[in-house]
Order: sequence, then structure tokens, then C-alpha cells
Amino acid sequence: MPRLLLIRHGQASFGADDYDALSEIGHEQARTLGRSFAERGIRPALLVRGAMRRHDETAAGIVEGLKEPVETVVDAGWDEFDFHHVVTIHRPDFRTGTARAFQEVFEAATARWSSGEHDGEYAESFTAFRERVTAALERVRELLRVHRDIAVVSSGGPIAMAAGLLTTGSAAGWAALNRVSVNTGVTKVIAGSRGLSLSTFNEHTHVEADPRLLTYR
Repeated sequence: MPRLLLIRHGQASFGADDYDALSEIGHEQARTLGRSFAERGIRPALLVRGAMRRHDETAAGIVEGLKEPVETVVDAGWDEFDFHHVVTIHRPDFRTGTARAFQEVFEAATARWSSGEHDGEYAESFTAFRERVTAALERVRELLRVHRDIAVVSSGGPIAMAAGLLTTGSAAGWAALNRVSVNTGVTKVIAGSRGLSLSTFNEHTHVEADPRLLTYR
């Protein structure tokens, strides 16, 4: 049965000049996942990644860990929403402080954004974000007609949205799923006669043996 593996990127560089670049831990997480795939005999026929730097670097680390080339294509439909923009709309005066302070503001800002009551204030509304992820899922579903196993490197937001759409058929629970998303966590989706079905969410046994590698942001 064809499988779709949705992979959150490795740890990005919180607080650095370029957040989008992976941290050293992020690079190690990606390589560790690739090695874990190789050890378990998981060899995707195709790797789809978002257009962001952290997606590119995570995909490269996975391929390095696999120790064999994988055909890779870029689909910006899997890009993360612009959380800096969402936070700025909510708190124009906010400046990134500690991770905990940012998380509190981030959750309040995304709650406002995802309420749908202020769509006109955002460059990409939550409704548009949901539609973008829905379209990306449909494109991957079509690719699964040709490639039996596909891995997608994306971000916590799109993966949480995809999980919600595949279970409840809506964005319900999106914030709760996004909150617990682990860097390089793997969400498995099965393609069957009834379409795509969520099998597992946020599996991350490959990083549990080393506490350094278990990160959420």
C-alpha cells in the first residue's frame, strides 16, 4: 500500500539572524532520521520538499543519512505560514525574547489568526492556508499513483493542518497538533481505495535516545 511520510524540518536557528537555517542540532536530526530510514529499509521513491531553506537543508541531511540519492522536487504548497507576520499583526511591539515568551505570544497570535474573524488583516488568511495545504495534499495523492512511497519535508503548521484534514475533515485541533510537533517527527499517511488516511502522527523514536535531539522549536 502506498505510503506518504510527512516530515517536519530539523531544528531551525531560533534567535539567529537567519531563523530559516538549520542549527547544528537540526542538521544532526536530519541525518539521524535518514540513517533510521536506511536501517529500517525505508527508501522513499520521491522526496517532495517545501521551498524554504530549512526544508532544503533537512532534505539534504535525510539523503545524506540514507546514503543514496533520492529524486527531489519542490512544492511551495508545503511551506510554513508566515508566523512572524502573524505575530506582528497581533503584537506590533513584540521583539523576540526567550523561547517561552515567544511561545506565549505565538499561541495567542495564531489563535487570533485561526479564528477566521480577522482574515482581511493577513497576507495569507487561515482559510487560504488551509486551502493551500489541501491543494498540496491533492498533488501528493496524484504522485502516489506513480511513486509507491513519498516523503514530504515540510513544517509543523502544514503537517498539523494535513493531520486535521485527514482525521476530522477540518482544521479542528490544528493548534494542539502544531504545539506538540517534534523536529523531524514523522507523520505516516496511507493511500488506499478511499483516499488518504492518517496512520500515525509525529513519530520520533529516532531522536528519543539522545535528549539533545528531542526539540520542539
